[in-house]
Amino acid sequence: MAFSYLYTMIINEPAPAYEKSKYSIEEYVALENAASEKHEYYQGEIFAMSGNKSQHIVVAGNIYGSLWSKLYGKPCQPYNSETRVHIEKNTLFTYPDVSVFCGDLKSLNNDDFNFLNPSVIFEVLSDSTKDYNRNAKFKLYRDIPSLKEYVLVEPEAVNIEAFRINDAGFWELREYNDIEMAMELRTIGVTLALKDIYQNTRLVPGNTAK
Repeated sequence: MAFSYLYTMIINEPAPAYEKSKYSIEEYVALENAASEKHEYYQGEIFAMSGNKSQHIVVAGNIYGSLWSKLYGKPCQPYNSETRVHIEKNTLFTYPDVSVFCGDLKSLNNDDFNFLNPSVIFEVLSDSTKDYNRNAKFKLYRDIPSLKEYVLVEPEAVNIEAFRINDAGFWELREYNDIEMAMELRTIGVTLALKDIYQNTRLVPGNTAK
């Protein structure tokens, strides 16, 4: 199945305000820099990104906040969903929920907008994007040479799938599904407690959030 067809089935439809069927990377970047909403780009097509539910936003914010606190003053730093990542090998432009960059930031043509070298990427799942994030998008993310860990977080249940490149160069999966567990991010030397990831949601005992 072609990626663009799969994406259209999951994310709804190409951005309706864009009248052309194919756009160059330069055209997309110019349009996106002026747009009030976010769009992904893949092989000439532009796709509108859907909004997120409150629990998704809370969980993504918790991940970013925990990483910011633990990485403050260190060579690796977290970035939120306003950060656009570009994969040169396959053309994808996208906005991960949280990404971590280590060392010097590299960007497309040194433009300081379209970043190329994340070490860790988090995607918080939704009903409309979870299959895309687990399959087609993960395959595209694997074309990023610097990427070492990819983490998928369910916001409506305590369930995290953490993929990491092992010493043999293969991606391996570790799952976390108990609120008392902690997840090790070996690439950046950080451990995140699931209680912190799900703080201020109904999934943490004692929380009143719904």
